[in-house]
Amino acid sequence: MRVVVMGTGGVGGYFGARLAQGGHDVSFIARGKHLEALRANGLKVESPVGDVHLPKIDVTDDPTRLAPADLVLFGVKLWDTEASAELIKPLLTEQTAVVSFQNGVVKDDILRRVLGPEHVIGGVCYIAATIAEPGVIRHTGTLQKLVFGEYDGTTSARVQKFHDACAESNIDVEISTGIEQTIWEKFVFLVGLSGTTSTARTTIGPIRANPRSRAFLHDVMAEVVEVARAQGVALPADYADDRLAFTDGVPEGMTSSMHHDLERGNRLEVTWLSGDVVERGKALGVPTPCNRAITDILAVHSEGHDR
Repeated sequence: MRVVVMGTGGVGGYFGARLAQGGHDVSFIARGKHLEALRANGLKVESPVGDVHLPKIDVTDDPTRLAPADLVLFGVKLWDTEASAELIKPLLTEQTAVVSFQNGVVKDDILRRVLGPEHVIGGVCYIAATIAEPGVIRHTGTLQKLVFGEYDGTTSARVQKFHDACAESNIDVEISTGIEQTIWEKFVFLVGLSGTTSTARTTIGPIRANPRSRAFLHDVMAEVVEVARAQGVALPADYADDRLAFTDGVPEGMTSSMHHDLERGNRLEVTWLSGDVVERGKALGVPTPCNRAITDILAVHSEGHDR
């Protein structure tokens, strides 16, 4: 399978490396010091489920020099979505699929608008992976799973082909026939985790252990559920309770990529996470005071700063 990875960060770097190791034709798009290191030393993945070193990879910051793709694995930060979608247009044929494993639910709205809905399949990923240093992806834990599917619920040839490529590459993979709901299910927990760990500046352990912060975490997620239900997504009314129970089973030291970005002085995705919940709530008449508090508090740091 011919795959192009747009954004060779933790997600794109990890899964792109696995696909290349599995024998598929993978090109990578990166920039800055990461690009320089990838050109000089190849791509390294440090992982409890097996390290990977691809000493020579096809990597560029210019998508126009790449051949068209069967699939584009889209993994840039949310604020770069529109600009990056414009850049990958030369990679698309009539059958090319673009699957985003970014955070949030607005990602595919943007991709459909820029690229056309016929190119976009929905996806979510479950992994803890970051750029440890330029050219090196570090995977924490053993969870590494992709779930994706067509928005109309069919199992198309391109979805099946990508599923098979992942399975051949030792990636845990699942085809979803209800991908919109799957994306929202992850979004509920993601908004709760990212919002509370970033505003409290701590891991999930102390948040779930403190009665007041635990209640706040629940209410943040409950607002996402109410927005989803108002939008027509069939989440159970008590889904926030389910996610709070799920939170009790994750490692005490678990945190979010947004919390990591905050600690590093990087730009934050809060506008596309809690901020998106607030904007959708306004449009649908659903109150979202907890997510508004997160958005307003983190606005001070949302553009990042030098340290």
